[in-house]
Amino acid sequence: MAWEAWVAVVAGVLALGALVLGTVVWRRQRDLRGRLDPLPRRPTPDERPVVAVVVNPTKPGAHGLRETLAESCARRGLDEPLWFETTAEDPGVGQARDALDRGADIVLAAGGDGTVRAVAEALTGTGVPMGLLPLGTGNLLARNLDLPLNDPAAALTVALDGWDRPIDVGRLQVVRWATEQRGADPDAADATTPPASDEPGRSAPRRPPSEHLFLVIAGLGFDAAMVADADEQLKAKVGWMAYFVAGIRHLHGRRLRVQVGLDDRPATSTRLRSLLVGNCGRLPGGINLLPDAELDDGWLDVAAIDTRGGLAGWAQLLGEVVLQGIGLRNDLPAKIGRIDHTRARTVRLAVVGGEHVQVDGEVLGRAEELTASVDARALRVRVAHP
Repeated sequence: MAWEAWVAVVAGVLALGALVLGTVVWRRQRDLRGRLDPLPRRPTPDERPVVAVVVNPTKPGAHGLRETLAESCARRGLDEPLWFETTAEDPGVGQARDALDRGADIVLAAGGDGTVRAVAEALTGTGVPMGLLPLGTGNLLARNLDLPLNDPAAALTVALDGWDRPIDVGRLQVVRWATEQRGADPDAADATTPPASDEPGRSAPRRPPSEHLFLVIAGLGFDAAMVADADEQLKAKVGWMAYFVAGIRHLHGRRLRVQVGLDDRPATSTRLRSLLVGNCGRLPGGINLLPDAELDDGWLDVAAIDTRGGLAGWAQLLGEVVLQGIGLRNDLPAKIGRIDHTRARTVRLAVVGGEHVQVDGEVLGRAEELTASVDARALRVRVAHP
C-alpha cells in the first residue's frame, strides 16, 4: 500500500477516535447537566432569595456562625438569614418547616447528621434546596457529596453560590419493634406495638410502627450496635474513631438470622453480622461500603456483611472493604469474611429476636421487622460547581 493510502487510513482512524471521544464527552456533560441545576440568576434589590439556617447550637463551631453567615449574605446583596436553633425536643424538622412557611428559598443545615436528616425530612418533595454546613462527627452526606468538612467558609460558599443536585431519599419503616427481652417469642407480643428495650429484662414504653428518612445508610446488626455503644465523650475527643473503639467490643457478637425480601422476589433466610441498605456508602476513614451506590440512581444498594472464624474472619472482611474501595473485588468462594452486594427499590427484613437499627448514625432501638424504600430524586442539595 502506498504511503498516501497509509496516511489516509491513519487520518480516518484518528477522525473516528476523535468522534467517539467527542460523543463520550458530550454525553457526560449532558448527564452532569441533568444532575446539577444552576443557582438562579443574581437577584435584583427587589427580588432577593430568602436564606434560612437551622443550627444545632450544641455543636462545636456553632458559636459565631450567625455573624459569619450574615456577613456572607450581605456581601452577596442578600438580607440577613432567618435563624432557627434546634432543641432536644425538635432536632430540626419543625424549624425547617417554619423556615418554609416564612418563604425560605434555601435552608442551610448547620450541625451533624441528625440535623441534616431533620432538615431533609422537611424539605423532601418541596423543591427548596438544602445547603450543608458540616459541624458533626461523621458528616456522612457531606462526605459523599465531596463538600468541605473542616472549612466553614468554603462550605458556606458552596451553600450560597453552588448548584442544586437532586438526590434520592431512603425511607425505613419499623413495622415491628423488638419484644421485651432478647430472644423472646415474637409471636407472644402485640404485632403492631410491642414493647422495646435496649436493656434485657427492663420494660419500655410500647411504640407504634414508625418511618424514618435516611440519606446515606440504614443498618441492622453489628454497625448499629457499634453506633449505639460509642462513647459520647470519646467522640468529642477523637471524632469518628470512637465508633471503631466501640466496634471492638462487638467483634465476637452473635451472627443474626435474617429473612430478606427484595422487591417482589420471595424472601430468603441468611446468616450475617450486619445488613446495610444504602443510598451512598462513603464513611469516615476512607471506607466505602457501597462502592456502586449513586445518590441519584433511584436504587437502594444492599450489602450483606458476614464473618466466621473469629478475628481471622474480621481481618479478611477488612481486606474485602479495602479492595472494593479501590475498585477491586475478590470473588473467591468459601471466604470467612465477606461482603455481598445487590440492589433493589424495596427491601423487607425480619430478624429473629430483634436487633439494633440505625439510620445515618442515629440508633432507633431494637426492631424485628423492617421495610425500606427509595424516593427517587426527591431532595435538592446544594453542591459545588463541577
